[in-house]
Amino acid sequence: MKATVISSADIKDNILIPKYYNNKIESSMSQLGDNLRLLNLGQLIDDGVISVCSGDEPGKMAYGTGDIPFVRTSDISNWEIKTIPKQGVSETIYQQYAAKEDVQPGDILLVKDGTYLIGTSCIVTPLDTPMLFQSHIVKFRVEDPSVVTTEMFFIALNTPLVQQQIRAFQFTADIIDTIGTRYREIMLPIPIDVDTRKRIEVIVGDALKKRMHARTIVKQFPVLIEKALQEGSMRAFREFDNLPFDAQMNQLVSDTSTLEFGQGSKYAMRSDAIVDNIFIPKYYDPMINEDLDTLAETCDLVTIAELVEDGVLSLASGDEPGKMAYGTGTIPFVRTSDFANWEIKHDPKQGVSEQIYNAYATKEDVQAEDILLVRDGTYLIGNTCIITPEKSKMLYCGGLIKIRALDQKRVSSFLLLALLNSYIVKRQIRSKQFTRDVIDTLGNRFPEIVLPIPKNKTLRDEIAEYVRNIIIDRIMGKDDIEAFAFGISWLAHDEVPIYDTFGLHIMGGRGMRNGRRATMI
Repeated sequence: MKATVISSADIKDNILIPKYYNNKIESSMSQLGDNLRLLNLGQLIDDGVISVCSGDEPGKMAYGTGDIPFVRTSDISNWEIKTIPKQGVSETIYQQYAAKEDVQPGDILLVKDGTYLIGTSCIVTPLDTPMLFQSHIVKFRVEDPSVVTTEMFFIALNTPLVQQQIRAFQFTADIIDTIGTRYREIMLPIPIDVDTRKRIEVIVGDALKKRMHARTIVKQFPVLIEKALQEGSMRAFREFDNLPFDAQMNQLVSDTSTLEFGQGSKYAMRSDAIVDNIFIPKYYDPMINEDLDTLAETCDLVTIAELVEDGVLSLASGDEPGKMAYGTGTIPFVRTSDFANWEIKHDPKQGVSEQIYNAYATKEDVQAEDILLVRDGTYLIGNTCIITPEKSKMLYCGGLIKIRALDQKRVSSFLLLALLNSYIVKRQIRSKQFTRDVIDTLGNRFPEIVLPIPKNKTLRDEIAEYVRNIIIDRIMGKDDIEAFAFGISWLAHDEVPIYDTFGLHIMGGRGMRNGRRATMI
């Protein structure tokens, strides 16, 4: 480890933590050249260009009292808020904090307390309001876009230079880390050239909109796929797509209200119908069987176990290399909290070394178009994502199930993802989710789940293509954001036009990065 010597006169606020005085950051700032300028975030706040507000803690008794999202640090992933945040609060509790927090579309949330999540940010969209956010998050709002726009501020926050500063400002406070109010010290790299800034702002804005619209579909997907399965057509999808965005927003429903076995529900069943000594009422929810019987008119009802036996699907569980493996390398070790909205985080929490990866890689054998499903946890159980080619070099934990479509003609990967996100399948998952020790689990009950596979091949293909396009749009938007966040630093050394500097060529809204299409599915 290289030692750094600084003058006692350079000590700030009695901070004696060496990483705070990272000379590599200072060196990077001094080499920015003529293409970039540095803007101090604290000065922007003092000048009224940017306003700032911290969140609140209504207390655990408020959790679950309603459907208004209470956004916590783990609810921010891939520069957006999860479609189903973990906690919801009532209208009464919301009103206690709403005026102070005043969350609006276009606001930027930044995680300031925690550990690995510190520095994570997102832009609030119309999909996310109304909401409250916790005290570990700080909210920024651009008040004067003539100085810096929301898109430019957002990208600057995600540049390696700013993320390095945030890590340097991150100190341990009690049991968690925090940057406190040191976010005011952040120096933002902003391109000087007006045309360059405008190009970045337009492309990043388009990428954010693309991801938001695709997320709208993801949020409404359980309703839409259920209608498609019942009607045997894509009519519901087409009608939703043709609605103006505001009208789409009015149709969005909570994913939680229809999943749980109804309180006070009563039914009688014969004792010889008890399975494996399971005496949990929701496991035998009669409404599920009634709805499956209705779907039998348009769908083939097949259990996952039968599809595995027929060689259509394969199932595999992950591994636990142990906490000593965490942080030994950069190969992602994906855990249950590392994906949301059908995709893996661009920066999973834990990474392992090549050696540890090789010890498990053959057994886990992760490939593009594999699907991961959360088996163990609580509210995350049933969450799914699909593996894209650039994410296929990875390991996954024992709380996940890997599902592979072996017979793409019978059940393609994208059709499988669609069916796993239908209400009828989600409700079955909830009915088979039991508490074990301190967490819930599906255990070995996942193969019991019945998939409603459309009898009509055209419909199967249309659903699969529809889901595939959602994934493509989200990947392209994510790639565009990531490319610009990393690319701004290159402007310090290169005066190549922006589309060459970033290796990103915009062609009809489709992104290319490093000479290849951003969409490789």
